[in-house]
Amino acid sequence: MKEITIHQLKQLPKEDYQLIDIRDEGSVLYGMIPDAVCIPAASFDGEIDQCIEKLDQNRKIVLYCQRGEQSREIAAQLEERNLDAYSLSGGYNAFLMDMLLNESSEEAQIKAEKSIRDRFHKQIFTPFAKACKTYDLIQEGDHIAVCISGGKDSMLMAKLFQELQKHRKVNFELTFLVMDPGYNKENRALIEHNAKKLGIPITIFDSTIFDVVDTAEKNPCYLCARMRRGHLYSKAKELGCNKIALGHHYDDVIETILMGMLYGAQVQTMMPKLHSTNFEGMELIRPLYLVREEQICKWRDYNELRFLQCACHFTETCSTCHVDGTTSSKRLETKKLIAKLKESNPYVEGNIFKSVENVNLSTVIAYKKDGIRHHFLDEY
Repeated sequence: MKEITIHQLKQLPKEDYQLIDIRDEGSVLYGMIPDAVCIPAASFDGEIDQCIEKLDQNRKIVLYCQRGEQSREIAAQLEERNLDAYSLSGGYNAFLMDMLLNESSEEAQIKAEKSIRDRFHKQIFTPFAKACKTYDLIQEGDHIAVCISGGKDSMLMAKLFQELQKHRKVNFELTFLVMDPGYNKENRALIEHNAKKLGIPITIFDSTIFDVVDTAEKNPCYLCARMRRGHLYSKAKELGCNKIALGHHYDDVIETILMGMLYGAQVQTMMPKLHSTNFEGMELIRPLYLVREEQICKWRDYNELRFLQCACHFTETCSTCHVDGTTSSKRLETKKLIAKLKESNPYVEGNIFKSVENVNLSTVIAYKKDGIRHHFLDEY
């Protein structure tokens, strides 16, 4: 099996090689190396001949995953079939680190902020401001901990808060809070680099969540989500904040509604704001509640930004863990289902969202309120 470093790859003429991204579709949503073709690693299992047909066998085949582990195995399989195949050493992470070392960020902040005010004002800033007003997310005198995971959603949310603060309609304070649950040095460096590049003054604190969760035998994603939320509340309160803001967007909301029905046998939604049950006086708000993920991705790509994924320790692709405890496989499955339904019903996304606004308690068998179960026969 042959490996190639990102430095060696950059020395080759682009026409001499074909880049193959073997990460799952959920990971690819966070960004790819330019000009790469996505063929998920799972496709090579039992379907290697069909995969080979998609490859340009007249060029070097350079495969990459997240860290450069899975790609070694598949490169070896292709080499056995006489293809000139290589594994990119360090994978997509190596590409990101190279980008950090070589890119200039002098104009990045200006471009990102201008794009929010101009190009993406209607698609992103307007629904952000609408959610803040509709759900009464920000009050006079608030001190909000903007929780930054390092991904596209939370980084954009931070920029939107900065823009909103310039309007001065409501006086509020911001602390841009980053928790390091045990990132490797490359992932932490990426967060710090992007924050500096975008002009976000972050406050970082450490925790050992990944080490604790690594030993969990059951529901590691759920445990990780609960622990992360608790640490964020605790640190935010320590810093004098009364709210934490998380970067869940519209698509997260409708996927959660549908997942609850299909996998949890319940009708519920991801609320735009919540009172903390364990930290008195603290609230959680979700100001991206009405912002579409597609527009967030367009903003990211327009500004040529590269962001972090979850970076947990459970899979090579680093994409299993979500802040609500769900796994990427189920979310991706639900996302695909919604996209399929949309082909025949263009209103399906809005209908899913509005379904939890139009609940008629007279037409449900039972429901819970404040932990108490009510059955229709109680008042029949």
